[in-house]
Amino acid sequence: METTRHFTATVYLVNDGATALHRHPRLGIRIPPGGHVDRDELPHEAGLREAREETGLDPTLVDDTDEVDAPAGETLPTPRHTMLYDINVHEDGRVGHQHIDSVFFAHVDSRDIDPDGDDEVDAAKWDWYTPTELRESSVDSDTVQIGIEAIETVRAAIEPARRD
Repeated sequence: METTRHFTATVYLVNDGATALHRHPRLGIRIPPGGHVDRDELPHEAGLREAREETGLDPTLVDDTDEVDAPAGETLPTPRHTMLYDINVHEDGRVGHQHIDSVFFAHVDSRDIDPDGDDEVDAAKWDWYTPTELRESSVDSDTVQIGIEAIETVRAAIEPARRD
């Protein structure tokens, strides 16, 4: 049996020292916004689109990718992490479906979540987590680790810009 793999993108949204997570209705776990990369999208574009649809917020990607002078190309934002997640595991242990997830970090100016995509989870299912709240939560360990990293990374990128 062949494993089906889909490319996905996730964006940890950060505002004032906290990141937004929602309870996924099917998986029953808390996760940041994200979803499948469409055929005509780049991973960072898909992540930003999904974040806008799921939250109604307008994220600004925090990207420190070094530019490369490429006459016939362009530098794309480098994901902070690339994760491989098993989505469908059969009883015999074979994996039927996986997501190759590009993880990005972004800043948002507000915590007022108002989903504007089709079939998005209700705004009431979203919560903002500080690093302390993440550590004390029952959120999956990878989401805790990456969430804290996102908060620290965005804080470091935004605070110097505010001083200028």
